Amino acid sequence: MSTILKVENLSKQYRLGLVGTGTLTHDLNRFWHSIRGKEDPYIKVGAINDRSVKATEDYVWALQNINFEVQEGEVLGIIGKNGAGKSTLLKILSRVTSPTTGVIKTKGRIASLLEVGTGFHPELTGKENIYLNGAILGMTKAEVNNKIDEIVAFSGCDMYIDTPVKRYSSGMRVRLAFAVAAHLEPDILVIDEVLAVGDAEFQKKAIGKMQDISSGEGRTVLFVSHNMASIQDLCTRVVILEHGGLTFDGSVSEGVNRYLNANKPSEGYLDFDNTDSVFKAKFTRFELQDKETNITPSFKSGDAITFKISVKVTSIIRNPIFSLRLSDNNNINIITWRSNDYVEEPFRKKTDSNFDITITTKDLFLLDGIYTLSMSFLDGKEMLDYKANFINFEILPNKPNDNFYSITKAKTSNSIIFSEPYWNITQNS
Repeated sequence: MSTILKVENLSKQYRLGLVGTGTLTHDLNRFWHSIRGKEDPYIKVGAINDRSVKATEDYVWALQNINFEVQEGEVLGIIGKNGAGKSTLLKILSRVTSPTTGVIKTKGRIASLLEVGTGFHPELTGKENIYLNGAILGMTKAEVNNKIDEIVAFSGCDMYIDTPVKRYSSGMRVRLAFAVAAHLEPDILVIDEVLAVGDAEFQKKAIGKMQDISSGEGRTVLFVSHNMASIQDLCTRVVILEHGGLTFDGSVSEGVNRYLNANKPSEGYLDFDNTDSVFKAKFTRFELQDKETNITPSFKSGDAITFKISVKVTSIIRNPIFSLRLSDNNNINIITWRSNDYVEEPFRKKTDSNFDITITTKDLFLLDGIYTLSMSFLDGKEMLDYKANFINFEILPNKPNDNFYSITKAKTSNSIIFSEPYWNITQNS
């Protein structure tokens, strides 16, 4: 495969707080530097692209020093938090805006779908907008004539095709816009998060079309989405953007794991902040332990895992109920253990002192990967404390000679074999 897209030292800088590129003073300063053959003075400064902090500079780097290559026929997933620079990157690649520094080298035609109804005129009908949008994307009238029946059929908007687009829902606009872009037969198809607006049936249809474009026709797709299931189904490679920089470039599974589990504790334990003085009961500490009671974030499939939870009590808990949920990296619930699901509940009624909960698994078989835990503590129906997706642990890949290798490999990503865990509630004081 040959390289169809190459990005070298790409950066994009914006001025904060003003509409436009700058002030007259800055423009004159730039002009003075340019006629003397010197570098733009304002690209030397600029804050890191972190939307959560207060601005301290006049300029910000939306993207900084981005480098990657895309091969012909590859489906590249671009993921990252809101404001990380994903849409800015796609706009530069689509020539909607220009980079501050850097070079982009491409082969062939690029079609992009960046926003709902981009290039649509609300007063024109759906059919008229197909011709208009096709022209914007570089299609000739003859090309549109040859494909208009396919475009309309794929969009599923046959009934409304002669109705002005201003009467379309946002989902219908996305259907029509994607249908035009997908049938352009571009060498590179660039798609932002707009598919999230469509319904489930259309999303499945659109992903199938993108797979046909990449694998069947050998074309390249750049796909931005927060839906990790779609990223895993469609993409062959993933890059992660963070604060305007490229922090990961590699396999889909590793990239998705990194993205979903960023900033979560991975040492095998977590102490909770309980500065709030008004509560009946609060979690104070959580530990993951192996069979030797060592704290660790990593296990092998089939290993005994002990989940130890410490709870601080300040009032009488008359009907204590604890639950622990384990989910995979797609946030799909694998299993939930609840103390009140058992014939003999592990809790004694009317708890009035601090205690530790230990849940020890036996014969817990999981596929290798990252798993996330959530837990809650209730007094009957009253929620006392709840921690969602607060810590991760990892199941390491088994070697071919490990006892559980064949069992693990036979399971799907959300399958689990387990026996009932052992519960122990220890009163402290």
